[in-house]
Amino acid sequence: MRTLETNDWILLNSIIYKIYTMSNIDEMREQFLEQMKMLIDYDSADFHLASPDGEKKLVSPVLFNCEEDMSIAYDELDYSRGILYSGKTLIYRETDIISDAKRVETDYYKKVYKINKWHYSLQMVLAREKEFVGVATFYRTIGKDDFVYDDIFILDLLKDHLAYRLYQQKKSGDLVSEKLTVSAAAQEYNLTRREETILRLLMEGRDNVRICESLVITENTLKKHILNLYRKLGINNRVGLFKMIKEKE
Repeated sequence: MRTLETNDWILLNSIIYKIYTMSNIDEMREQFLEQMKMLIDYDSADFHLASPDGEKKLVSPVLFNCEEDMSIAYDELDYSRGILYSGKTLIYRETDIISDAKRVETDYYKKVYKINKWHYSLQMVLAREKEFVGVATFYRTIGKDDFVYDDIFILDLLKDHLAYRLYQQKKSGDLVSEKLTVSAAAQEYNLTRREETILRLLMEGRDNVRICESLVITENTLKKHILNLYRKLGINNRVGLFKMIKEKE
C-alpha cells in the first residue's frame, strides 16, 4: 500500500477543506479534479451529479481534458448502470467488473473510450443514505497501465467527504444552477451586442453557416465571437451553453 508523504497529507487536507468550504459546487468539483492530478496519474476525468428530480440520469458535468460531455453515453450505453444507481458508495476499476477482452467489444467502449483514445478507467460512485448523488471517473489513455490499489486508496480517503457534501447540497435543492435567459446572461457577463445576438441565434439552433449569412460575417469572425462567448461564460463547448442558457426568454 502507498505510503503517503507529508506533502500528500497537506494536499489531501486542502482538498477536504475545499470540498466543505467552496460555495459553488461546480467550482469545487473543478478544483477537486485538478488537485487529484497531483495524487493520481490520469489523463482525463469527468464528474457528474445525480439528477435533482430523482430520475436515473446524470447532469451538470464538470470535465477535465475531455472534449465533450458523455452523460448521454453513460445513461444509454454504460453496462455498469446498475452499480451507478445502487445507492452505495463504491470505488472500482472498470476491469474489476468486466474482463478487458469483453469490454473492448462493447458499444460503450467503442463510442466513449475508443474515440477519446482512453483504455482504462477508475470510477468513484458517491451515495449517502442509500441515495446516489454523483460520480467521478478518471481515464488513462491507450498504452498506459491500469489503475492500481494505491489509486483506490487515495479516493477512499475522500469519498465520504464528497458524498456528504453532495448529499447536503442536493437536499438543499441547490445542486444545479438555474438557467439564465439570453438577456440575463448578456447583462451578468457583460456581453457585447454582437455576442448577445450570436448567443440568441445559437440558442435558436442556427448552425454556423446560417448565422454567418444572417450577420454577413465570415466563419472565422464568427468563431472568434463564439470563443469570446465561451470565455466570458466560463464554458468550453455548446453542451455547456445549453446547460447554462434557457432556449427561450
